[in-house]
Amino acid sequence: MTLSRQPALDALAQRLGPQGLWQRPGAEASTGAAPAFDGWPAHEQDWRGRYRGRALAIARPASVDEVVFVVQVCAQAGIPVVPQGGNTSLVGGSVPDETGLQLVLSLQRMNQVFAVDPVNLSMTVQAGCLLATVQESARAQGLLFPLSLAAEGSCTIGGNLATNAGGTQVLRYGTARELCLGLQVVTAQGEVLDQLTALRKNNTGYDLRDLFIGSEGTLGVITAATLRLHPLPRGSATCLLPCTTLAAAVAALTSAREHLDAGLTAFEVMGQLPLQLLQAHAPQVAAPLSAWAGSATLPPWVLLIEHQSATSADMAQQQLTQWLCGPAAGLSGLHTEQAVVAHAEAQAQALWAVREHIPLAEKAEGLMVKHDIGLPTSAIPAFVEAMQQVIPARWPGARIVCFGHLGDGNLHFNVQPPEGQRHAEGMAAFEPEVNALVFDAVCERAGTISAEHGIGALRAQELQRRTSPVALRLMRAIRQSIDPQGVFNPGRLLP
Repeated sequence: MTLSRQPALDALAQRLGPQGLWQRPGAEASTGAAPAFDGWPAHEQDWRGRYRGRALAIARPASVDEVVFVVQVCAQAGIPVVPQGGNTSLVGGSVPDETGLQLVLSLQRMNQVFAVDPVNLSMTVQAGCLLATVQESARAQGLLFPLSLAAEGSCTIGGNLATNAGGTQVLRYGTARELCLGLQVVTAQGEVLDQLTALRKNNTGYDLRDLFIGSEGTLGVITAATLRLHPLPRGSATCLLPCTTLAAAVAALTSAREHLDAGLTAFEVMGQLPLQLLQAHAPQVAAPLSAWAGSATLPPWVLLIEHQSATSADMAQQQLTQWLCGPAAGLSGLHTEQAVVAHAEAQAQALWAVREHIPLAEKAEGLMVKHDIGLPTSAIPAFVEAMQQVIPARWPGARIVCFGHLGDGNLHFNVQPPEGQRHAEGMAAFEPEVNALVFDAVCERAGTISAEHGIGALRAQELQRRTSPVALRLMRAIRQSIDPQGVFNPGRLLP
């Protein structure tokens, strides 16, 4: 450790105390601050286990003033800072590299809900608040914060905004960007940009809020946010609907939009293989699939549809049932007579558990090449059909695990390698070729290589290859002007 780093760590330890700065054995500050180690792995390794770094130290500030101090000290000492929320990134966007020279700045202690304004339909929270806490705080006031992810019990609102998280209700409510009214951000110079406005209209200059949302911690540290709330729906109705093709699924989406209108909240799709993995690795969660136990196999595709009503649960149920028995029943490829409709909140939660546990079933199954792609909805059937032909032909034994948010065109299109390649060496050869094949097909159809997970470290090189020189030049100019020293999250997004 150089002299410039040790005095910096000493200063941080003195200001933050033993709970605010974690150091390794042999790196204790001269102040005598005791290092803490139990939580280190959770900060140095990503959720998938793909990236495992080594932090110089872990700073855990409890206030915006402490964040300012950390950033100023690190900038002066030339210590790179990796902002981190719940560390649920799926693209290696929030863990340090292996050099041992980067400081992790965890926002988890900054977890206060400052205020909920039922009249203005807004709430202001610190960035370290869990998404689930934000949802519960809104619900306690009879309001809804609709951002909903499988990781909502562990991801933080700051991370959600830094990655412009999507989730299952984008179809109706939009991404995290649409749900944010204002931000508080600490810049690379250690200044506080305080724009915690609760206004819905503010045409005074560049929209700096949108600049930081989706920037993946490369432009500043989000420390607080003012969020947009919605009236809490009076009731909802949920169903599983089997169908034979993705073309039929897209036709069902078009029909549901027309007949259910703004009440259509979620329209998810799940392929046969991810449901089989769920049956194998989480049979209790897969229990709702027993409705089709009499069939030789599960349906080729299953839709999870949610409809909300501002009136009552009975009204939501009635409207969804009318659509299933009316317009949907007339569509080719839909098996509306086999639909599984939830008749109670517990049943609806069980149906949602099927969708939300698929990533865990994938993890239990083993190594896969993951893709978080976005396509025009009309292009999805042809894309998947082409991949279903090309991938098994190129790699016999490879399997496609496809599911996602059909309502907004976002698919999690994952590929399991042939049995003989399901190890680290096999994946090293398999993954680049599969990525090239899938991303070429996506870009040919005017899609995106990252719909909601972001770029992080995993897709940084791919972004360089598939983004126009003009866009890259502008992005680099923005980053250089805001963080000229490269303090924040080096190697992520723009390497």
